Amino acid sequence: MKITNKKIAGKKSSVAWLQRQAADPYVARAHKDGYRARAAYKLIEMNERFRFLRDGQVVVDLGAAPGSWSQYIARTYPKSKIFAMDLLEISPIVGVETYQGDFTSDDALRWLEDKLGMEPDSVGAGSADVIVSDMAPNTVGHKKTDHIRQMVLLEYAFDFALRALKPGGTFVCKSFTGGTTQDLLKQIKEKFDAVHHIKPPSSRKDSVEMFIVAMGFRG
Repeated sequence: MKITNKKIAGKKSSVAWLQRQAADPYVARAHKDGYRARAAYKLIEMNERFRFLRDGQVVVDLGAAPGSWSQYIARTYPKSKIFAMDLLEISPIVGVETYQGDFTSDDALRWLEDKLGMEPDSVGAGSADVIVSDMAPNTVGHKKTDHIRQMVLLEYAFDFALRALKPGGTFVCKSFTGGTTQDLLKQIKEKFDAVHHIKPPSSRKDSVEMFIVAMGFRG
């Protein structure tokens, strides 16, 4: 792959990223299938394995930008109600309601609570069938710090899932490899019938990301 932009060509990290993108079969596949990002296949692969998505569900997509997970859900399960949120803007997707904001802020939580028919600070009164989260912090390159930041987001998402899911619901969330993951996994296992900690085939081998798939919320 020849890079003609001199500013980009002068940065080794940019060159490596562009070369990796060009050689990545999932990038090409996403372009061919009309998905906004290769990340769509992480959700597709997890759902093909565990079958937690069905038509007509209420689904919350956290950390959704640019929207490939919501794209897949809306396209495959068109009768579902999908609410997507991210700090970054999400271009409109047919069948998806979007919100640009910080998931950890009061305003964002109020938006979700309103969409799900929840009373503020209520517990176990939500209407969500599935909550999926591909949220990740802005990394700083320090493994321990990045892991802690990811765990904070995961804990926020888990706390929201406890309040927003219906009994029997599913929670899917990105995690990073690291020691404290086991502590949180233990808490999640106490609330769900089946919990899996996996790395989908489309997740890059050099990435530290993992995903938790928790099914059968006990309420």
